[in-house]
Amino acid sequence: MAELAELEDPKARAVNERHGDDHGVNLGKLRALAKRLKTQQDLALRLWETDDTAARLLALLICRPKAFGRDELDAMLRRARAPKVHDWLVNYVVKKNPHCEELRLAWSADPDPVVASAGWALTTERVAKRPEGLDLAGLLDVIEAEMKDAPDRLQWAMNHCLARIGIERPELRARAIGIGERLEVLKDYPTSPGCTSPYAPVWINEMVSRQQS
Repeated sequence: MAELAELEDPKARAVNERHGDDHGVNLGKLRALAKRLKTQQDLALRLWETDDTAARLLALLICRPKAFGRDELDAMLRRARAPKVHDWLVNYVVKKNPHCEELRLAWSADPDPVVASAGWALTTERVAKRPEGLDLAGLLDVIEAEMKDAPDRLQWAMNHCLARIGIERPELRARAIGIGERLEVLKDYPTSPGCTSPYAPVWINEMVSRQQS
């Protein structure tokens, strides 16, 4: 904790706080610290319990993803206040855990929109890597009905899933683009030069064009 405190940078904190993350540690320096520490499950658990955002991010880098139980991960997600902690928990830990599919189904149906967004993130991963058994047309039905009025983080996750279905599945591409055009979610999202817009029709067409070239 003392070492993390020494890495605190006011400029980094200002940038991070604009994204809802209350810490001031440069992520490159955090990863270097994790590389030095290597995997240490007991230390990771103690860091997580501090409720400090930088410490929790470090914990997620040095933990053993397969060591967590289903209920443990569920509780951790519900306590992950900061968006970056939430994202790293899903991407670095839950995706590598044997309870991943069970949690995907449970979280997708959760009334808490932030928890539900984790379920959608895991669904997007399955669309890309293991689509067998998924009702993709049914997912598009839900997105079409609910994405427009969903809270920000849930809307972002549903939009990512919409784009991924359009990118990965030629037979559903026209419908995915059509849903994006009708709902206009993130159509006006500010995008830096050289970056792809998160607006689904643009995102889908850009990625398909890259694959074809």
